[in-house]
Amino acid sequence: MYARDNVAGAQNGQQRLLSGPVLQRAAMTFGMLADATRLGLLTALLDGDLDVTALTAAVGAARPAVSQHLGKLRLAGLVTVRREGRRALYAVAGPHVRRLVTEALYAAEHQLTDWPAHHEPDPPVPAPR
Repeated sequence: MYARDNVAGAQNGQQRLLSGPVLQRAAMTFGMLADATRLGLLTALLDGDLDVTALTAAVGAARPAVSQHLGKLRLAGLVTVRREGRRALYAVAGPHVRRLVTEALYAAEHQLTDWPAHHEPDPPVPAPR
């Protein structure tokens, strides 16, 4: 069962509360994204895998700070790391994280510009189980 099913599958407009662990994990994820350097690192990784040197240049922070932020993002499950010889390459950890970062950036752009709001159709309601 997905977290979205707890909300999207509610009847009569009433939403069931998500479980505590799901809410705690989501809050932790938003906490990780609340830091501009970490969000900048994730944004840089949207275009592909990068090493610490490239990420340091991308966000303009000191290498030790970038390494520390990447460690936090990795422990939070928001980035993955793989070895390629002596280099460690970092990547966004999946499509959910990619969409979350992208949507946060789009929302910020809309708030800072006069771009019109998007009017998206309501998501489909899943069939009863």
